[in-house]
Order: sequence, then C-alpha cells, then structure tokens
Amino acid sequence: MKKIGILFLLISVTAFGQKHDYNIKKGFVAQGYDVVSYFGNKAEKGDKKFSTIYDGVQFKFSSKEHLETFKKEPKKYIPAYGGYCAYAIGAKAEKVSIDPKTFEIRDGKLYLFYNSWGTNTLELWQKEGAEELKEKADKNWLKINKE
Repeated sequence: MKKIGILFLLISVTAFGQKHDYNIKKGFVAQGYDVVSYFGNKAEKGDKKFSTIYDGVQFKFSSKEHLETFKKEPKKYIPAYGGYCAYAIGAKAEKVSIDPKTFEIRDGKLYLFYNSWGTNTLELWQKEGAEELKEKADKNWLKINKE
C-alpha cells in the first residue's frame, strides 16, 4: 500500500506540478545544461550545487552567478517549446528530444535541436527557413499543449 501512495504522489507532482510541458530527460530541462550559458553562445553543463526548481521542473547552472541571473528573469532563459527540438515541433508537430550542445538564440529566445545519427536539425531549420518553421512551431506548440 505504501508503494501505491508513493507512486500516486509522484504522478501527482509530475502531472500537476508543472504549468507547461517540459523536456526533462535526465531529470532537468536542457538535459542539465545551463540555460543562461547559451546566451553567452556556450553550451555548458550545469552543476547540481547550482540548481533550482521553476515551474515545477529542475534547472542546473554552471555557476552561482548564472543561477542568480536565471532567478531574476527565468522566463527569458526557458527554452522555446519546453526544450524539445524546435525543428521537430515546427516541421512535424512532434516532441523530439535534443542534443543540448545544438542550439540557436533567435530574437532573444533559446531554441534547442536534435543532432544525432547524421541528422542535425539546426542545419535543417536554417536551410528550410527558420522564420517560417518558427511560425509553424509556435502554432503547433499551442495545439500540442492543448491535447
């Protein structure tokens, strides 16, 4: 009976603790990479000693300064589409995991991409028209989150 209660608690926290849908592979947004570091054009792994919970999900940072920067203006640093692959959201309306080292800052927003097995979706995003794909992704993301 105790196991059922713990399971219910975990499901409840997951289902109701988050206001938005986030890609939390490895337990953290951006797979534990520092979302503030991307804005300095770097993909840096975060450290557990510099972590926080925002909107029901965990974020890690590479330094105390980045943690404090995030806390002052968290919405600025949250990846578009909950940290799922921006290209996949735009092109296929599908939630696909990412390679946290493959990113783009566009119009002050962080976009993450899948990059594995010879497919770099950041390159596809740029080649196929990032602005048009971004518009499609924005619409698709609204539909995906209503489901």
